Amino acid sequence: MSQRIKVSCLFLFVLLSSAFVANASKIDFYQIKIYHLKTDAQEKTVDDYLQKAYLPALHRNGITKVGVFKPIVGDQTVVIEKLIYVFIPLKSFNGVLELDEKLAKDKQYAIDGKTYLDAAYTEAPYERLESIVLKAFEDAPHFMLPNLKSPMKERVYELRSYEAPTEKYFKNKVQMFNKGDEIGLFKRLNFNAVFYGEVIAGSRMPNLMYLTTFENKADRDAHWKAFSADDYWKKLSAMPEYQHNVSKNDTKFVYPTDYSDF
Repeated sequence: MSQRIKVSCLFLFVLLSSAFVANASKIDFYQIKIYHLKTDAQEKTVDDYLQKAYLPALHRNGITKVGVFKPIVGDQTVVIEKLIYVFIPLKSFNGVLELDEKLAKDKQYAIDGKTYLDAAYTEAPYERLESIVLKAFEDAPHFMLPNLKSPMKERVYELRSYEAPTEKYFKNKVQMFNKGDEIGLFKRLNFNAVFYGEVIAGSRMPNLMYLTTFENKADRDAHWKAFSADDYWKKLSAMPEYQHNVSKNDTKFVYPTDYSDF
């Protein structure tokens, strides 16, 4: 291979690499960690770990806004599994692995999280830990902080998961949010959406998820009433090209903990 060809190939490689990095920075990736808990003791251990070790470590690594949420229990007679959701915004897909590597080198994190990190197998701090990785939608490339004034525990955050019957229908539903401007509709009606994302790694696929936020339950109900009555939604939802693209809608109502960043 001639020197000129080698130089040309190297230049092309650098150019493509730079373009990939630049493009990657234009869109967020998200990790949602879900702690499945059985006892109050486990919940306290995880709360202490998140508040005193994990979130401070993420803040030190430039991730300044991390969401921590718990399920809203409406009917006190119904037994609901103890869960803690942790929402982590990242600048790249590799951010998940890079974050773990940074935490492994963080001595203060090891000290602050010792009870959780060094727990004995007989005293595990959780029953199971679930992880979901998402890529932000094209028309909502970055997560957004909600503009709310109510106290944290009064807020209602609605985490929706839309599963599709096939990958093709999944892409169609994502297109409905982007090209169909369902995102614009949510924005116009002030749903205070934190993120919209395609699940690229998780137990339920093909799937998309998004998080809308409200001052309280009454505010949430009023917003969805306006959404259902909106002329554009009626038009969009009736379009033949957007039919049958959701096979399951899983809705979770959660509230931010007092140590959550939003």
